[in-house]
Amino acid sequence: MKATILIVDDEKGHLAMLETVLGGWGYSTSSVTDGAEAITAVKDQPYDAVLMDVRMATVSGIEALEEIKAFNPAIPVLIMTAYSSVEIAVEAMKLGAYDYLTKPLNFDELKIILERALDHRRLSDENRSLKEAVSPEQTLGGIIGSSPAMAEVTEMVKVVAPTEATVLITGESGTGKELVARAIHFNSNRKHKQLVTINCAALSETLLESELFGHEKGAFTGADKRRDGRFMQANKGTIFLDEIGEIPLPMQAKLLRAVQEREVQRLGSDTPLPVDVRIVAATNRDLKKEVEKGNFREDLYYRLHVMALKMPALRDRQDDVPLLANFFLKQFADKNRKKIIGFTPVAMDMLIRHSWPGNVRELENTVERAVILSMGEYVTEKELPPSVVESYELNESTGANTLQLGGQPLEAIQKQAILATLEKTCWNKSEASKILNITRTTLNNKLKKYGM
Repeated sequence: MKATILIVDDEKGHLAMLETVLGGWGYSTSSVTDGAEAITAVKDQPYDAVLMDVRMATVSGIEALEEIKAFNPAIPVLIMTAYSSVEIAVEAMKLGAYDYLTKPLNFDELKIILERALDHRRLSDENRSLKEAVSPEQTLGGIIGSSPAMAEVTEMVKVVAPTEATVLITGESGTGKELVARAIHFNSNRKHKQLVTINCAALSETLLESELFGHEKGAFTGADKRRDGRFMQANKGTIFLDEIGEIPLPMQAKLLRAVQEREVQRLGSDTPLPVDVRIVAATNRDLKKEVEKGNFREDLYYRLHVMALKMPALRDRQDDVPLLANFFLKQFADKNRKKIIGFTPVAMDMLIRHSWPGNVRELENTVERAVILSMGEYVTEKELPPSVVESYELNESTGANTLQLGGQPLEAIQKQAILATLEKTCWNKSEASKILNITRTTLNNKLKKYGM
């Protein structure tokens, strides 16, 4: 199958030349003349790589690169510019560009870099598939947590996995819904067949229909051959429909037929095809409320809601934070070749007390950042982000209001200490913050709270 390359350049002559050259190398190409069009194109259709100019009239290649990598981090983007600038090259690489080329292009160099980028993409996809097939994250052992809330999830997975029941997993973003979907599949009788995942929120309605059910040759512009959809790819296995609450109403009617009848119809075809697939869906929305609002079909809701499993927010299972933090610490320390033993008591206390609005995903990112910044054997509070440190300091002050010391509320003692320190430093807030071992922001918040 030909690799498809998106070419982005506002110089139409250069664009036409690149289309001819890449076509001669056996690639399928599409082209646009602006960064904004490139962002739209990548969101509307899957590409194997993007070759993009930096200097463009409306949206620059650097801006487009940032948007494209945010939408699809896996796609290799090659940046080209007529201005050989180290600063632009560094900025592009920081934002995730695969490589950097200068105009006039050396076509031998372009061919080598493009082939390398596509090989890298293919290897990454293959490695991810292999890891997904054997990773402990696919088993019950990959669901980390010993809290009562997670024990309930684990028990439910054990009960549900061996059955053929459709499962609806709910919970906030970042709670690990996909991890549980994988655990259900790899502990089922279908574990030796494929688990196919699709993010329903990432595709437009037309593209989603084609991705789910496939299409016939000529069904739409660019459909040069028949293609199976995700349901057929998952035949005899499991399909995981992530963010199912984002599917538009017209598409919900077509999905209902697939769920209810276990048959699909390719786009451009009148022939229904039977499919043997188990369905696991997930959403961060309250689908019952969406049904009441008229945003989600009631019949589809009940077809999906055969077995329901709710993932708890991380703030509701704080006992699991040390387990998760140490798991991520080992993972990222190994990845970055660092000898980090653990967290200091203060750093761990900060992690445990944080509210984690982004749930497990936020904790994972926090630990990765801390590992990268850490220069010693232990992660300290200095490597934690300001949001974690400052919320801890604020909680320390507000959470102690009812405590008494010598018959006096602790808050009053803190107020006296702050005032005494400020007077000692002639109200130099930076110096006072250092003595009190709190950030200047926290000091200002406390002064506002005390009405000073």
